[in-house]
Amino acid sequence: MTDRTIPTARLGADGPEVGVQGLGCMGMSFAYGPADAGESRATLERALELGVTLYDTADAYGAGENEKFLSPFFKAHRDELVIATKFALTVPPDDPTRRIIRNDPPYIRQAVEASLKRLDVDVIDLYYMHRRDVNVPIEETVGVMAELVREGKVKHLGLSEVTGTELRAAQGVHPIAAVQSEWSLFSRDIESGVVPAARDLGVTLVPYSPLGRGFLTGSFANADKDLTAGDFRRQQPRFTGENAASNVALLEPIRTVAETHGVSLGQVALAWVHQQAQVHDLPVIPIPGTRKASRVEENVGAVGIELTEAELALLEPIAGKVAGDRYADMAFTSAGRE
Repeated sequence: MTDRTIPTARLGADGPEVGVQGLGCMGMSFAYGPADAGESRATLERALELGVTLYDTADAYGAGENEKFLSPFFKAHRDELVIATKFALTVPPDDPTRRIIRNDPPYIRQAVEASLKRLDVDVIDLYYMHRRDVNVPIEETVGVMAELVREGKVKHLGLSEVTGTELRAAQGVHPIAAVQSEWSLFSRDIESGVVPAARDLGVTLVPYSPLGRGFLTGSFANADKDLTAGDFRRQQPRFTGENAASNVALLEPIRTVAETHGVSLGQVALAWVHQQAQVHDLPVIPIPGTRKASRVEENVGAVGIELTEAELALLEPIAGKVAGDRYADMAFTSAGRE
């Protein structure tokens, strides 16, 4: 493809302009099996060449290793990109199936200092609450995050996997630039509450896993059989056993649309997510993750694909037919609290 860069969109009402597609960096250090560091670095550089300027990480990805890995790239291009990282989620190394969630003020202050050190930057552009601890009022959590903005440690605030009600409560404390949730042809639960709230409040939607963690690309059909033992997707119900066998059949409408346009399944899936900006009248900046430069090129190519009304109608029923939840424990998601 050519090096024509992608259009931009704004994060929230007063946030920075970024490319309309970001890059999820988790897999470069965590969750999806072994990664080649050199290949990942080349992927980061290629993404920036194509206009991808929002780079997404978290302190939970490899217990901070992902932030450390990204630091040299961020420093080399500090004025060209936007750094997004997160706090609140810990994955114990001795039990990768467990999740520990903390939103309390002392923990937040400890977490931001640790992320600043690992990233080796003076300020974090976009700081997310990764998951919601229902035992801590969200107003209290966002209140501390707002203090970080006033102290110059953070520029803009984001929330991940919150309900529409929680987003509205948070916005009453401090402007929220972005809300991050899973959104794809396979996962549309946020459309009932989160998306309308984001639209009303002027908050940008940042969909993670817009490619259904790779399943929507057709790159694997059953996580147990096709992926390595350390791959996080082997823990997710919809990618294993009978669920996976059922869900593979749901790719056929995507394949039909892909053949019409002469593009890949993944590009159709991403084009659908991008088109939700028009459907729901709000900025949408998906952050597909990859460790390969060729995949970044393919993903960015989806920005220019326009699906017809008939094609959107063909894809519409897919999410309602998906077998299995997106996580084994949905309590940590917005859908688990809506």
